[in-house]
Amino acid sequence: MLVVSEPRDVTRRHAIRCTWGNESTVPGVSIRRLFLLGKPSPWSAPLRQALANESMAHGDLLQQDFLDTYNNLTLKTLMGLEWVARYCPGAHYVFKADSDVFINVGYLVHRVLRPQCPPRPNFATGYIYHDTGPIRWQNSKWYVPPELYPNTTYPPYCGGPGYVLSGDLALKVFAVAQTLQTVNMEDVFVGLCLHALGIPVTDSSWGLFNMYKVEYEPCHFAKLVLSHHYDPEELLRVWKDFQVAAAACPS
Repeated sequence: MLVVSEPRDVTRRHAIRCTWGNESTVPGVSIRRLFLLGKPSPWSAPLRQALANESMAHGDLLQQDFLDTYNNLTLKTLMGLEWVARYCPGAHYVFKADSDVFINVGYLVHRVLRPQCPPRPNFATGYIYHDTGPIRWQNSKWYVPPELYPNTTYPPYCGGPGYVLSGDLALKVFAVAQTLQTVNMEDVFVGLCLHALGIPVTDSSWGLFNMYKVEYEPCHFAKLVLSHHYDPEELLRVWKDFQVAAAACPS
């Protein structure tokens, strides 16, 4: 699990460790959780010390020497994929997630990835965007200048709040990324890497990966993978109820 996080988001990281990011969430399946961080502002000495203490306590912060900004999200994801390539190249799957999501890890593992089956090679899935293109309005946070990406459309790509790459494909994406012009839209850039590799994305069933917020209802959440826009307090509350209520839902 590669979870994009901001240095100051201590509360979010705590909530994730206590809920879907708990490495023992799925019995019998080995899961490794890492939070991906850039560097805080140079004048944030107390925050830097707090991060050092947090890393000592949990051992799950991955950080490189670039400023932690929205436009550096691509660098965060590549940092995570580099760690996988160096230290966990035998991983069956890599799941990249934002920090403001609810994830039904059990459903993801057992119904989507299916550990009883051999890992699927060249596998990428999530919520798939088709026929989208760069935003040229300079005031937009998603602005992509023509000199960075001149084409009018993007190849299909998985929405950034949460997507899966098979382990072998994660290594290929990191390798081909070294040959491409980096785009500040992280999920788009991974799609460009897949396009360069000639590997298509795999569509997921409708409603599994939700780029918007799905209001909590236990039996609905029992059959989805991801819902976006959950703050730490809500995540903790929903997760506690979900662990009990979902067991009563029809399979």
